[in-house]
Amino acid sequence: MEDQTLPAERTLVDRMIGAARFDIPTYEEVEADVGLTGQAALVVVLAAVARGIGGAEAGGAAILGGLLSGLLQWAVLAGVTFLIGDKLLKGTATWGELLRTLGFAQAPGVLMVLGVIRPLSMVMEVIVSIWLLFTGIVAIRQALDFGTGKAILTAFLAWLCGVVLVVLVGIQLAGLSAITG
Repeated sequence: MEDQTLPAERTLVDRMIGAARFDIPTYEEVEADVGLTGQAALVVVLAAVARGIGGAEAGGAAILGGLLSGLLQWAVLAGVTFLIGDKLLKGTATWGELLRTLGFAQAPGVLMVLGVIRPLSMVMEVIVSIWLLFTGIVAIRQALDFGTGKAILTAFLAWLCGVVLVVLVGIQLAGLSAITG
């Protein structure tokens, strides 16, 4: 059996690798340490920038927009996940704990930078998206202190809320466009 203890001094990169490898002690560490919220935000920023660089429309405006969008989505996802997992499904976590674990769960997203290699872009998109789904479920499970089934349900319900929110915002924007159009 593998040693599940963590070295005393771990770096951001160590934690990112641990999160990407589904390392439970890493998720427990970032859940418990409020001082790692800034590092979690940095992981989100790095993943968003990598996505922007690897995207077909890479450019300064695309990267900045992706960065702002990534940070907003991270905060909203943590909030929605908190409401669903903690309040509805009776897990035990704070918004901050979910913010940190979900932030580090974005670590595989840095590989999206490989999208600059066009033959790899679609393959990387699929692989990294599936990887992010699984790291997100592990993050939710560890932060909310419940089983994998409830973590999957929480992730699905949070995703569904996100879809509904995007549709509602789209309808509102389309209505504004028609009025000002």
